[in-house]
Amino acid sequence: MRTTKNMKFFIVDDDPFSRMLYRQHLINLGYKNSSLFDNGSDCIDKIGLEPDLVLLDYDMPVCNGVEVIKRIKRINPHIHLVIVSGVNDVEVALEAKKHGAIDYIIKGESDLEMISNVISIINN
Repeated sequence: MRTTKNMKFFIVDDDPFSRMLYRQHLINLGYKNSSLFDNGSDCIDKIGLEPDLVLLDYDMPVCNGVEVIKRIKRINPHIHLVIVSGVNDVEVALEAKKHGAIDYIIKGESDLEMISNVISIINN
């Protein structure tokens, strides 16, 4: 993995406000290397850039977050994946974790703090 402040992030969300909010949060934490995608397919197409952490919405067109997790894990099982979603559903969260997500964060429920916590865990 890269040094802490050189970590590479992918932010995948069909909502432009969420993409920019999470990018700004990462910038505020000192992370400058993030790529934004509005769907999972584009993210998967660029997975060869080897992000350290992918923040991934669940409910997106083309393919949902769990499908993206499955595909990314087949390509590179070492990439950390976190669902950040407005879908508050235990079954979806369990499915995401079963396929390799390290966390499932609900949007609006201390999501920025929880993203910071996940980054801290990855760095330790």
